[in-house]
Amino acid sequence: MSGTKQPHQEHPDSDLDETSEELTEVVCLESDLQDGQMMEVEVGHHSVLLTRSEGKYSAIGNQCTHYGAPLSRGVISGHTVRCPWHGACFNLQTGDLEEYPGMDCLPCHKVKIQNSKVYVSINKKTLWQEKRVKGMGGAVPGVTHTILLLGGGAASLICAETLRQENFGGRIIMITRDDLLPYDKTRLSKVMNVESDSILLRRMEFFHQHDIEVWLRKEAVSVDTDKKTVTFDDGSVQSYDQLLISTGCRAKGLDVPGMKLDNVRMLETPEDARQIHTACLGCNVVLVGTSFVGMEVASYLIDKASSITVIGSSELPYQNTLGKEIGKVTMTMLSEKNVRFYMNDNVTEVRGVDGKVKEVVLKSGKVIPADVLIVGIGIKPNSEFLRGSKIQMDSKNFVTVDKYMRTNVPSVFCGGDLATFPLAMARNQLVNIGHWQMAQAHGRIAALNMLDKKTELSSVPFYWTVLLGKTIRYAGYGEGYTEIVMKGKFEDRKFLALYIKNDEVIAAASLNYDPAVSAVAERFATGKTITKKEAESEDLSWLQLSRSTLSSTVNTSSVQC
Repeated sequence: MSGTKQPHQEHPDSDLDETSEELTEVVCLESDLQDGQMMEVEVGHHSVLLTRSEGKYSAIGNQCTHYGAPLSRGVISGHTVRCPWHGACFNLQTGDLEEYPGMDCLPCHKVKIQNSKVYVSINKKTLWQEKRVKGMGGAVPGVTHTILLLGGGAASLICAETLRQENFGGRIIMITRDDLLPYDKTRLSKVMNVESDSILLRRMEFFHQHDIEVWLRKEAVSVDTDKKTVTFDDGSVQSYDQLLISTGCRAKGLDVPGMKLDNVRMLETPEDARQIHTACLGCNVVLVGTSFVGMEVASYLIDKASSITVIGSSELPYQNTLGKEIGKVTMTMLSEKNVRFYMNDNVTEVRGVDGKVKEVVLKSGKVIPADVLIVGIGIKPNSEFLRGSKIQMDSKNFVTVDKYMRTNVPSVFCGGDLATFPLAMARNQLVNIGHWQMAQAHGRIAALNMLDKKTELSSVPFYWTVLLGKTIRYAGYGEGYTEIVMKGKFEDRKFLALYIKNDEVIAAASLNYDPAVSAVAERFATGKTITKKEAESEDLSWLQLSRSTLSSTVNTSSVQC
């Protein structure tokens, strides 16, 4: 439950002495906060999250270390608070990060009770530090154990950091074919004219400080698990004691004539994003694909391109993931901004003049003018280099792992978009989920199990997509759902959709309904079932939300699929 923010006040009890190492203020009365409640308070004009659990008060930073969301508007459960925007979790007593997509921990402040007043103290030296990097060790002289991390994405980065947090003293080498250090790939389709430096997750100084070697512009071409070696495209060979494979996926191209023409684009890197931004200014743009990336790019280009046309092979966007109803909302939102849709259709040819795209021909016979063609029709796993190795892959060439992120070969792990893994909340069904937050969780679990700290993957998938400045949030695993229970209305663009299978909620999506999806994710994370009956009820107390967060006049409906 979220309390009301207290106005900043000067108190006679407050210690505002400039010579003191700490800034101490009375933030509330002891009676203002009950067990299981939290509130935003201010200390020296600095936002702090005050909580009470089992009679004990705690104070941590109030801004999520991911994108700065106010945690006071999130969901509290036991000793954990979950971010209302993207589902990151923090320990209320220590400020430590417990679930991604956040990278860093929160500052933790002193709390004392005196004369029924609650005092919070902040060290003045750390007053403006909103993030805290968890303590990490480095390499230890004489320790030769080498861990190779293939791929420079979220899984590899978190694996490296977790190893050092757990005091692994051996050699860590992260190898990527990219020419950039690990960066926030979720930004590419949302803010396309982005400078690479602004989305780096860590600077080179960080890697140097913690003895993490990073090899850029280098790609693995084969793995010999008997000899424990990896061969690279420059002919070099590196031996390993343990290996994490997290080389991810790449964009799938169209197999039609004309794909070699200039201004046919696919989005994979920050440079791709910048080139798409520049190429589309004042031009006729055709987008193929109605997945999350395709819809985000269309949304981004609305005030930049002369015209935007979207080609989709299904009836509606997101049809196989979020369902028809949310697909309709998305299509309506973009259509109102003059985005044209041609659904249930496919591209059969790309025509050009002087080597550049001029027209796109559809299966239906329609011919669409195009200065730029952007293709976002799916992904292909970067696993070709594993052919001939003993590492097991599924029929789609994704690597199969167990709940410890182990492959079938001892000392070889896999994580991120390349992995097919058992999802705990789906009764350990093998799934492939290309979510940023899930890749981070894979990296942590792999690291812990490399160190023989046996830990199972238990994260709940959490995803978000941004359209026209509005965020659709999604948690869970909705494959095979049979109906949707609605809170609010799709047409009002304020809703919570609960996906039902076998009379249980298996996923949730929302728009303008925070922090409902985080509340659902927290239920999943604690292993509690949400029944169809609960979902259909007008009593939303099971969501742990106050009436100020969710209106008591919401409409409930059920959509059969």
